[in-house]
Amino acid sequence: MSWGKGDDTGARRTYHHGNLREALVKAALDLISQKGPAGFTFAEAARAAGVSAAAPYRHYRDRDALIADVGRQGFQAFARALESAWGGGKPNARAAFDRVGHAYLHFARTEPAYFAAMFESGLSGADYPEMAVEGDRAFAILRSACEALAETVPKEKRPPAMMMALHIWSLSHGIASLFARGDRARRPIPMTPEDLLEAATLIYLDGLGVPAK
Repeated sequence: MSWGKGDDTGARRTYHHGNLREALVKAALDLISQKGPAGFTFAEAARAAGVSAAAPYRHYRDRDALIADVGRQGFQAFARALESAWGGGKPNARAAFDRVGHAYLHFARTEPAYFAAMFESGLSGADYPEMAVEGDRAFAILRSACEALAETVPKEKRPPAMMMALHIWSLSHGIASLFARGDRARRPIPMTPEDLLEAATLIYLDGLGVPAK
């Protein structure tokens, strides 16, 4: 955002519209941090971005569309974090899988506003397909990791990768939502969220017969 000088009658605020979308997303993230994804109006987002109440309509039809764009960008960053943690499954699938779990918790801790927009906005993927596509891409990384893990189990005992992905996603997301948040929603526990996730994942994968690292 930049400001220009007005005429001699006083300073006049001028917004450089090329940065409007970015400013609105940043304003929405700040408001989500303070009030949650449902706790503010479109006009408040405009005011926080330093623009008129009409300006956001250049990019978004309403507040939900803005939140959906925040969620889309959040899923993009989330997918990058998971993919980087997976690292092609090296040095082995089990060790790489543990890194993915840590990355899930780290994202929830360091990006709680994105995390809330992604998972707590109540927006339908059918209404906002661009957000849904990015969410599916992030989940696909987890599923690919589960496919690699399943390959280490003898064929006759091999569990379905989709079932594994759904189970691990539920487990990771539950721990992230309850104990690894970077906001006031986090609940205290007598161990780290990472230790909790590692213990739960160990029990689950051992039960499926996935070889240790």
